[in-house]
Amino acid sequence: MNHLNFIKMHGLGNDFVILDGRQETISLDDNAVRAIANRHTGIGFDQLIVLEPPKNGSGDVFMRIHNADGGQVGACGNATRCVGALLFGETGRSTMVIETLAGLLHVSRAKDGWVSVDMGPVYTHWSEIPLSEQLNTLYLPIEVNGLPAPVGLSVGNPHMVFFVEDVSVAPINDYGAKLECHPLFPERTNVQMAEVLGYDKITLKTWERGVGRTKASGSSACAALAAAHMRGLCGRNAEVVMDGGTLEITWRDNNHIIQTGPASTSFTGVVDPSLL
Repeated sequence: MNHLNFIKMHGLGNDFVILDGRQETISLDDNAVRAIANRHTGIGFDQLIVLEPPKNGSGDVFMRIHNADGGQVGACGNATRCVGALLFGETGRSTMVIETLAGLLHVSRAKDGWVSVDMGPVYTHWSEIPLSEQLNTLYLPIEVNGLPAPVGLSVGNPHMVFFVEDVSVAPINDYGAKLECHPLFPERTNVQMAEVLGYDKITLKTWERGVGRTKASGSSACAALAAAHMRGLCGRNAEVVMDGGTLEITWRDNNHIIQTGPASTSFTGVVDPSLL
């Protein structure tokens, strides 16, 4: 590859470099991903997205997701909304099916130019998250800085959600990296610290697996709503407010969880060959 065209997009400040490998195969090793991710000498991103032809014929496109450390993950809600917005612009359609390592995600146009994505089911059984041992996932035996026991669950990727009295002083920067690698989570985990403001509003700080602190995370917003509802702290619909902005989250009775929010293009460019 001599050069690669890219699109830089973001959902509430959670930012992505998107590469189009639908016509020509794009293969990047971990070193190349980390080089592009570097915000000083590369382009910078929370996740790098490679669009590929669908694998099983059920989707419109396959979305491969690399974290900034090079590792691949199954799902990313903000990235899915961005890819959906991109494909809506290409095709003029209002719905898309995006294939990921976590399964098929259905995306649709929403009000005011926003995009909705069905993130699929919420998984709460210890073996589905997965955890390294059988535990009550509603109250995990994890102690850190006096915080109450977190909820463990999966929304296509693993999460642990702490509920705090004041999220503005929640120590996520101090403990996020350690909690990400907690031995109960063999695949590592995303970490959220959330404050429930009311029956339909949550504010949230996020630490993403393989990335670190991010301004927003779609799957984290979904995990926070589901965990809060499981604890009886809020309803099945809520606004989730993060550093980058707000997502609307709905956990349907069929166990599928839906996130709705904006998707924006920042700029386009060409990846310098030296980064590859």
